[in-house]
Amino acid sequence: MTADVSTIATDLQFPEGPIAMDDGSILLVEIKRGTLTWLEADGEVRRRFDLGGGPNGAAVGPDGKVYVCNNGGCFHWEDVMGLTIPGHCPPSWNGGSIQRVDLESGAVETVYTTSTAADGTSIPLRAPNDIVFDAHGGFWFSDHGVRLDRTSDRTGLHYASPDGSSCREVVFPVDAPNGIGLSPDGATLYAAETHTGRVFHWPIGEPGTIDQAQANPAGPGGGHLLAGLPGMQFLDSLAVDGEGWVCVATLINGGVTSISPDGETVEHTPFGDPLVTNICFGGDDLRTAYITLSGTGQLVKTTWPRPGLRLAHTA
Repeated sequence: MTADVSTIATDLQFPEGPIAMDDGSILLVEIKRGTLTWLEADGEVRRRFDLGGGPNGAAVGPDGKVYVCNNGGCFHWEDVMGLTIPGHCPPSWNGGSIQRVDLESGAVETVYTTSTAADGTSIPLRAPNDIVFDAHGGFWFSDHGVRLDRTSDRTGLHYASPDGSSCREVVFPVDAPNGIGLSPDGATLYAAETHTGRVFHWPIGEPGTIDQAQANPAGPGGGHLLAGLPGMQFLDSLAVDGEGWVCVATLINGGVTSISPDGETVEHTPFGDPLVTNICFGGDDLRTAYITLSGTGQLVKTTWPRPGLRLAHTA
């Protein structure tokens, strides 16, 4: 499947985490620049908020503020044949955080640098990556972790309150979890593993919990496999559309891979950049898809074949 694409902005420094705002503007992060960037509908920069580190995913909370997964600057950046490529973890990196940005005042706060494991111990956040709020006002986020020369983190999926009172690791272990999202009815949690090219799903019980009676004891952290992509395809962030399809940004085979709710149908839409990293939906009918092409530093838009899912909180 091909798409008719319009370019909104160029010269971005590894954009990710787009948010379609109610007034038609777009928020996104620029990981390499270390900013939350606010773009007008025509791509002009309205404002940049300096977050430092590596802001990696963003979402609007119930208070109208923007919550950001910051990986702490876990990449050394390389130019490879004109593409911006995330490389090895630099010695300066020492962990990540969840940040909160007030769009009116510009204030930036650090909300979490640690989470609580199932055994009650405090664990440092390694490289928080993607984030989604539920209808109850809490948020799920993935901790991608880092890979060093001979070691790789074992990380998981977390659930937190925006007021800073609680952050818990709910799903562990997952292999480099990246994109995270919720089904339209809020009953299913999805997450994509980057290096395995697989998308898993978990049944949600009470808010911020997994229904262990329906979990898969053989899956990572109790997850059920939704789909696995063949060959050399890595997965990045994701969004769920209004019909429950999981739309996951796909690396190397640069595009968006859409997976039906039953996992039986898989569609791929190419976007001409090997590092397609994220998608969100906007417009009055939620049929406009905004996609970040991070290797070439672009934000583009296209008309999506299905309407997007209206998020729990917008601004």
